[in-house]
Amino acid sequence: MSANSPQFELAIGLGCRKGVSGEVIASLVREALARIAQPGVAALFTVDAKRAEAGLAQAAQALAMPLHFLTQEALAAVADQAQTSSPRVEALFGVPSVAETAALAGAGPGAALILPRIARDDATCAIARAPLLKEATP
Repeated sequence: MSANSPQFELAIGLGCRKGVSGEVIASLVREALARIAQPGVAALFTVDAKRAEAGLAQAAQALAMPLHFLTQEALAAVADQAQTSSPRVEALFGVPSVAETAALAGAGPGAALILPRIARDDATCAIARAPLLKEATP
């Protein structure tokens, strides 16, 4: 893997309303991973406007996964690839789904959404697979 390629294969996008617990978020992530039944090193992604949400940090710690915050611009750049939409989320963040766009943006160019948004108890989760990168040959 090159220095510029991601150190993960699965990008897990997260969204939540204010005050959602880390336990709820971590449980939803575990459910999402069980649904895809595809192994891979995973990382968590969400919009930077959620940086103050303690539940996200708690979930990351419980899952032993890194948590990355992305700009709204990064999410907007992949919004056309989202498969679901929420009028509330569009009004607040300008994207159809925080979870799906965070997963796609986090996984990088050429990513594929392998689990569209699932939701429970005011939390959302989606999973994208990072593209397989081949090492350049001389």
